[in-house]
Amino acid sequence: MSRRTPGNRVKLPLQLPAELTQARRFGKARSAQSTALLEDYVELIADLLATTGEARPTDIARRLGVSHPTAINTITRLKRAALATARPYRGVFLTHKGEELARRVRARHRLVVDMLLALGIPAEAAEADAEGIEHHVSEITLKAFARFLQARKRV
Repeated sequence: MSRRTPGNRVKLPLQLPAELTQARRFGKARSAQSTALLEDYVELIADLLATTGEARPTDIARRLGVSHPTAINTITRLKRAALATARPYRGVFLTHKGEELARRVRARHRLVVDMLLALGIPAEAAEADAEGIEHHVSEITLKAFARFLQARKRV
């Protein structure tokens, strides 16, 4: 409950540090879920452009297992975020910003897969698990993964 203080200000109840920490973690997870979708689209568009030379909304929808309208809505979000451009009857293209994001997402994915493989996870499971982990793992953890894998190569 909040209460009024002199000067007509609302004084909010104090939260315990554990509550603040938990709230930050949940906020980070929600944010990661939101950006994960855009990252998946950008990564797929980059892959389609590299392998087939075009990334049509129909192909994007089919590869991600979503409806065509869902793909169009997300492509619109990519355009608003300046990650992609789209031309009627020509497909979707990444902006420089989108290409940079795709490169970072791909590198992060590869690092997570390599770490899971180093732990003895079968390749198919490592690839599937990396799809979820890559969007939620912190930079601190990624750096630790890289250090671990680097040290392992030296042995």
